[in-house]
Amino acid sequence: MPSPLGDKLRALRQQKKLSLEQLAELTDSSKSYIWELENRDDPNPSADKISKLAAALDVTTEFLLSHTTATPDAEVVDEAFFRKYKTMPENTKKQIRKILDAWDDDE
Repeated sequence: MPSPLGDKLRALRQQKKLSLEQLAELTDSSKSYIWELENRDDPNPSADKISKLAAALDVTTEFLLSHTTATPDAEVVDEAFFRKYKTMPENTKKQIRKILDAWDDDE
Protein backbone atom coordinates (compact mmCIF):
# COMPACT_ATOMS: atom_id res chain seq x y z
CA MET A 1 0.00 0.00 0.00
CA PRO A 2 1.47 3.38 -0.99
CA SER A 3 2.40 5.96 1.60
CA PRO A 4 0.93 9.49 1.71
CA LEU A 5 4.16 10.63 0.03
CA GLY A 6 3.72 8.04 -2.71
CA ASP A 7 0.12 9.08 -3.29
CA LYS A 8 1.13 12.73 -3.59
CA LEU A 9 4.02 12.00 -5.92
CA ARG A 10 1.82 9.94 -8.23
CA ALA A 11 -1.02 12.49 -8.25
CA LEU A 12 1.30 15.44 -8.89
CA ARG A 13 3.26 13.56 -11.55
CA GLN A 14 0.05 12.63 -13.36
CA GLN A 15 -1.31 16.19 -13.07
CA LYS A 16 1.82 17.43 -14.80
CA LYS A 17 1.48 14.61 -17.35
CA LEU A 18 4.95 13.30 -16.54
CA SER A 19 5.93 9.69 -16.96
CA LEU A 20 7.97 7.91 -14.31
CA GLU A 21 10.95 8.22 -16.62
CA GLN A 22 10.47 11.97 -17.15
CA LEU A 23 10.23 12.66 -13.42
CA ALA A 24 13.27 10.47 -12.86
CA GLU A 25 15.26 12.53 -15.37
CA LEU A 26 14.15 15.81 -13.76
CA THR A 27 15.29 14.62 -10.33
CA ASP A 28 18.49 12.73 -11.22
CA SER A 29 16.83 9.46 -10.24
CA SER A 30 16.06 6.15 -11.86
CA LYS A 31 12.60 5.19 -13.09
CA SER A 32 12.54 2.27 -10.66
CA TYR A 33 13.40 4.58 -7.74
CA ILE A 34 10.47 6.89 -8.54
CA TRP A 35 8.22 3.81 -8.83
CA GLU A 36 9.40 2.63 -5.41
CA LEU A 37 8.72 6.03 -3.85
CA GLU A 38 5.19 5.97 -5.26
CA ASN A 39 4.40 2.38 -4.34
CA ARG A 40 6.34 1.32 -1.24
CA ASP A 41 4.74 1.41 2.21
CA ASP A 42 7.47 3.43 3.86
CA PRO A 43 9.81 5.14 1.39
CA ASN A 44 12.77 6.92 2.92
CA PRO A 45 14.15 9.40 0.37
CA SER A 46 17.00 11.74 1.22
CA ALA A 47 16.41 15.42 1.89
CA ASP A 48 18.16 16.21 -1.40
CA LYS A 49 15.82 13.88 -3.32
CA ILE A 50 12.72 15.36 -1.65
CA SER A 51 13.97 18.82 -2.59
CA LYS A 52 14.47 17.80 -6.23
CA LEU A 53 11.04 16.15 -6.37
CA ALA A 54 9.36 19.22 -4.88
CA ALA A 55 11.08 21.52 -7.38
CA ALA A 56 10.16 19.31 -10.33
CA LEU A 57 6.53 19.09 -9.18
CA ASP A 58 6.21 22.79 -8.25
CA VAL A 59 5.40 22.21 -4.59
CA THR A 60 7.27 22.65 -1.33
CA THR A 61 9.18 19.95 0.48
CA GLU A 62 6.93 20.57 3.48
CA PHE A 63 3.88 19.74 1.37
CA LEU A 64 5.39 16.48 0.16
CA LEU A 65 6.29 15.41 3.70
CA SER A 66 3.05 16.48 5.37
CA HIS A 67 0.03 14.25 5.84
CA THR A 68 -2.33 16.69 4.12
CA THR A 69 -4.37 16.09 0.98
CA ALA A 70 -2.78 15.11 -2.32
CA THR A 71 -3.63 18.47 -3.92
CA PRO A 72 -1.52 21.49 -3.02
CA ASP A 73 -3.38 24.66 -2.15
CA ALA A 74 -2.59 28.09 -3.61
CA GLU A 75 -0.26 28.95 -0.73
CA VAL A 76 1.92 25.89 -1.40
CA VAL A 77 2.04 26.65 -5.13
CA ASP A 78 2.94 30.30 -4.46
CA GLU A 79 5.67 29.35 -2.02
CA ALA A 80 7.14 26.85 -4.50
CA PHE A 81 7.12 29.55 -7.20
CA PHE A 82 8.90 32.06 -4.96
CA ARG A 83 11.55 29.51 -4.00
CA LYS A 84 12.13 28.79 -7.68
CA TYR A 85 12.18 32.53 -8.46
CA LYS A 86 14.90 33.14 -5.85
CA THR A 87 17.24 30.72 -7.62
CA MET A 88 16.69 32.14 -11.11
CA PRO A 89 19.39 34.15 -12.88
CA GLU A 90 18.98 37.92 -12.57
CA ASN A 91 18.13 38.25 -16.29
CA THR A 92 15.21 35.85 -15.92
CA LYS A 93 13.96 37.69 -12.83
CA LYS A 94 14.12 40.97 -14.76
CA GLN A 95 12.05 39.47 -17.60
CA ILE A 96 9.42 38.19 -15.18
CA ARG A 97 9.19 41.60 -13.51
CA LYS A 98 8.70 43.24 -16.94
CA ILE A 99 5.88 40.82 -17.74
CA LEU A 100 4.20 41.58 -14.42
CA ASP A 101 4.60 45.32 -14.98
CA ALA A 102 3.00 44.96 -18.44
CA TRP A 103 0.01 43.17 -16.91
CA ASP A 104 -0.36 45.95 -14.34
CA ASP A 105 -0.42 48.53 -17.16
CA ASP A 106 -3.35 46.69 -18.79
CA GLU A 107 -5.64 47.22 -15.79
